[in-house]
Amino acid sequence: MRISPILIGVAIISLAVAVIFTINSGAYKGLNSIMSAAQTSDSDIKSGPKVVGSHTPGYPITTTPGIILDPLQTAVDMNPANAVVDPMKYLREFNYGKVSKLSDGKTLREFTLVASDNLVKEISPGVFYNVWTFNGTVPGPTIRATEGDTVRINFINNGSMPHSLHLHGVHPANMDGVFEMISPGGEFTYEFTAEPFGVFPYHCHMTPLEEHIAHGLYGVFIVDPKTARPPADEMVMVMNGYDTDFDTENNFYTVNGVPYYYMHHPVQIQKDKLVRIYLVNMLEFDPVNNFHLHANMFNYYPSGTRLQPDELTDIVTTNQGERGILEFTYKYPGKYMFHAHKTEFAEKGWMGTFLVTEGNESNISNQTNGNSFYDSLNNSFVGKSPKTNGGQL
Repeated sequence: MRISPILIGVAIISLAVAVIFTINSGAYKGLNSIMSAAQTSDSDIKSGPKVVGSHTPGYPITTTPGIILDPLQTAVDMNPANAVVDPMKYLREFNYGKVSKLSDGKTLREFTLVASDNLVKEISPGVFYNVWTFNGTVPGPTIRATEGDTVRINFINNGSMPHSLHLHGVHPANMDGVFEMISPGGEFTYEFTAEPFGVFPYHCHMTPLEEHIAHGLYGVFIVDPKTARPPADEMVMVMNGYDTDFDTENNFYTVNGVPYYYMHHPVQIQKDKLVRIYLVNMLEFDPVNNFHLHANMFNYYPSGTRLQPDELTDIVTTNQGERGILEFTYKYPGKYMFHAHKTEFAEKGWMGTFLVTEGNESNISNQTNGNSFYDSLNNSFVGKSPKTNGGQL
């Protein structure tokens, strides 16, 4: 039997239409399923406080189905034995070394710095990271001398790989910490005259350099001028970050080691009293970092190597290794923010607050035992950090 070509064509067209209809029906069903799921998910989001993220109290709160590690909404008090550093203690702690006099009458300041690379410390609540440290903390201790002093640093490598100590400033070539590789278990003594006056970073200089710095092998070296600067409430702030998933992009940003710490524990200062901050940028992977002071201006001394400020400003931007001195006073009491004026850095932990008082309040900022928690939402101190299930406090 011979089939007409016309009938064959009609049959093919009909089959094609049927297939298309079936596919489209399935697609629409699939799309409807997706839309339905999306609507259900959106409903769930609106009906319950699953996870809440925020910029800072006073800013819009956004509800999201994503998982956000937001230390602003959780306790930042950590077991001191596990924490990478005690930020409040570190803030105003200066190590002047063991002091003695040499035969020529010069002052000798002797320090010991021990490098390690096997510690696992808590850098944010519940987040543990393999930190490489000087004397067990990130940042390492702030060492301090006066211009003209002889500085002797006994360096010990307790790590599993070569390390060294490189200090910025002026010193002989064989004291530069670049070419001499201190093997695991090794020791080396760095000795030089402290000059010029200013604020300087120190760090390991072994390759790969970015790895040694990113893990935490750095600290601050302050050289005071022979004629002392005016009295002030002095503090050190080191800007840093942590790449916890090893993709050369930081997941956390901090000042003094712990994200958001000074949001929960404001730095208490007195109204009309001079504040002096030694600011150092040791952030790896990002080209620049910065510091912004709210509702005020500061005199800025780049590198701290001059006694006259270069500018009066409320923000300073620095590259890695750059540093400076900030001086300011607050004329009104209250709570004021300071933070990176790079939104990503601020929202990933690099923000804090000053609590300016009339001067007769107890110095709450020096309490480092975790008992004093500042409830940013209720603008008051409470006995302990509030508990939260991830929703808005």
